Amino acid sequence: MIERTFTVQNKLGLHARPAAMLVQTLQKFDSQVRLRKDDQEVDGKSIMGILTLTAEYGSALTVVADGFDEQGVIDALDRFFTLQAHEE
Repeated sequence: MIERTFTVQNKLGLHARPAAMLVQTLQKFDSQVRLRKDDQEVDGKSIMGILTLTAEYGSALTVVADGFDEQGVIDALDRFFTLQAHEE
């Protein structure tokens, strides 16, 4: 199990389009992925769950990946959140 915190860098937050892109990214992996913001935790492969987090610009999201490809999940999320800074 790997746990890592990422910062939402999209100025509009993690709204529908980036949330859908995040789910598409995570569905490529077999590992179980949970996202946590404050005291709320959701399935990282559920767009509805992600949207309920209302993750605004600057929000800290803690990701817990558990499975044989968990490091791949973290690497993909690192790329996702880095590229997200340049999108709206």
